[in-house]
Amino acid sequence: MRYLGGYKIALLTCSVIALSIYIAFYRIEFGNGNFQENRTGGKVSEKLFIGDDFMFMSIAEDIDRSHSLHYDYYRDSCPSAEKIIAKSIRDIYDVKPSVAPSLIRLLFHDCFIEGCDASVLLDADEAVTSEKEASPNLSLKGFDVIDAIKSELENVCPGVVSCADLLVLAAREAVIVVHLAFLTLLAGGPFYPLETGRKDSAVAFKEIAQDQLPPPQATLSVILASFASRGFSVRETVSLFGAHSIGVTHCTFFESRLYNFSGTGKPDPDLNPRLLEELKTKCPFSVSASSPSASPGAGLVSSLPASDSENSYGESSGNRNDGEIDLSYNNEGGDENFGTRYYKRLMEKKGLLFSDQQLMGSEETELWVRAYASDPSLFRRDFAMSMMKLSSYHVLTGPLGQVRTTCSKVLPRN
Repeated sequence: MRYLGGYKIALLTCSVIALSIYIAFYRIEFGNGNFQENRTGGKVSEKLFIGDDFMFMSIAEDIDRSHSLHYDYYRDSCPSAEKIIAKSIRDIYDVKPSVAPSLIRLLFHDCFIEGCDASVLLDADEAVTSEKEASPNLSLKGFDVIDAIKSELENVCPGVVSCADLLVLAAREAVIVVHLAFLTLLAGGPFYPLETGRKDSAVAFKEIAQDQLPPPQATLSVILASFASRGFSVRETVSLFGAHSIGVTHCTFFESRLYNFSGTGKPDPDLNPRLLEELKTKCPFSVSASSPSASPGAGLVSSLPASDSENSYGESSGNRNDGEIDLSYNNEGGDENFGTRYYKRLMEKKGLLFSDQQLMGSEETELWVRAYASDPSLFRRDFAMSMMKLSSYHVLTGPLGQVRTTCSKVLPRN
């Protein structure tokens, strides 16, 4: 019996040691996860589990959930919020497919400048300068869509759903409807989960938007540095550029590549000769093409993603000779090639914007271009993850922001 008692003690001791090792190992493993900081200074630890064509995320959140993002944030306060947003986007898309690139671009322009805080939606008044007035944002569209959905949300749940959450959820739905249209959702399209609980900014950042949104003529070093400063890897940056599969762009933003590349008076040697001749028929020579301001690095609008509007490309909108180019090239390559056709065209030197073709300018970026061109599933997964990361960049939570009742106006200060 004494021996048996000693055996039990030894067994208990070993069990305690094993449990301690397990806990220590689990903490080390969990501690090496990705951390996402919000402006509250809190951290959310993420682990991503990626299947063949889908993903989900498990979250270990801060103890104080009221001041952090989490799933089903509106479960009690506005349980129909996400359904209202999803239905609205799908209904609008059926009538106006251009809403999809508009909202994806609007999200990018918001989140890239001081985080996803809906600051890009603010109109100017005596207290607020507007990011809408920054030249890269002059061609943004989709404000009316956001306003209409916000009005519906206010009728159902007054003062509850932030404009920042509305924008990221609307852009997510835009990605989904695009993939439904391209028949890829059935093969595992890039639905991505989003935590909610963002708050809206009470200020805008016109000067920062003016200076820091990468132009369509940006060099590769500028592109990578701009994204890296916001925590995006080369792989994530290249995947986000896949949004250039949809929307349109205008001759103004690449015509120097056709006629006066870098002031040489000649075309860009990196432009496919057949595409060059085709584009010249759609974009005849103009005075602006020979202007020094048209050289790389002097762009007016961000290139991710391109605009969807016929007559709204900022300062170029007054040029009646400014032709419009469909970035899908009339659905070149078939319905199942959203994203991948963009990368295939880069490999053929058919990138339309200078910043597009720049992705073939280094071994690392070219590696991912080729990978996405050959593997649609890989692109969909990476694009979804990058969009999820972009949507949660530098958010406001808790008392650091507000919930605007009208997305274009800050709440009155008490």
